[in-house]
Amino acid sequence: MGVVVGETAEIGNGCTIYQGVTLGGTSLYKGTKRHPTLGQGVVVGAGAQVLGGFTVGDGARIGSNAVVVKPVPAGATVVGNPARVIQADADVKREQVASQMGFSAYGVTQNDDPLSQALRGLIDNAAGQEHQIAMLWQAIEKLSGPQTTSTQECVPKDAALLETFEADKLNQLVGK
Repeated sequence: MGVVVGETAEIGNGCTIYQGVTLGGTSLYKGTKRHPTLGQGVVVGAGAQVLGGFTVGDGARIGSNAVVVKPVPAGATVVGNPARVIQADADVKREQVASQMGFSAYGVTQNDDPLSQALRGLIDNAAGQEHQIAMLWQAIEKLSGPQTTSTQECVPKDAALLETFEADKLNQLVGK
């Protein structure tokens, strides 16, 4: 297994290209930009196919066996066939909340497993409840201090005043 680099491909400094990668073209017209341009510090996983005359931004990561046919923003991570950008911000926040709760879902896939989707929904719900509890304590601390002119000032603006438990939504997440 080797690496295939097309005629008009450009590779930036500090890129890592693993085995079996193809930087290929999608057009047969000579003289046009048919192959991809990799920015600086791009990592291309084993077996990935990057096909077309577009740019992969600086610091982007392409997962193994991904098939990339569209431009990739700088710093993004793309996986799958066809490749799609995964939302790292939401995953990082969810992992932080899960680690605070003592939960570690090693081996959970990203978006295709219904059980992992249900677990993610439960973790997000628990994080929201933790936030609401923290706001309630803030309100209690304000009320226990010197008397204020109105109780309206004690309730934080982003407090969920009408939140209710929805068993049907939980059942829908779990898939029953």
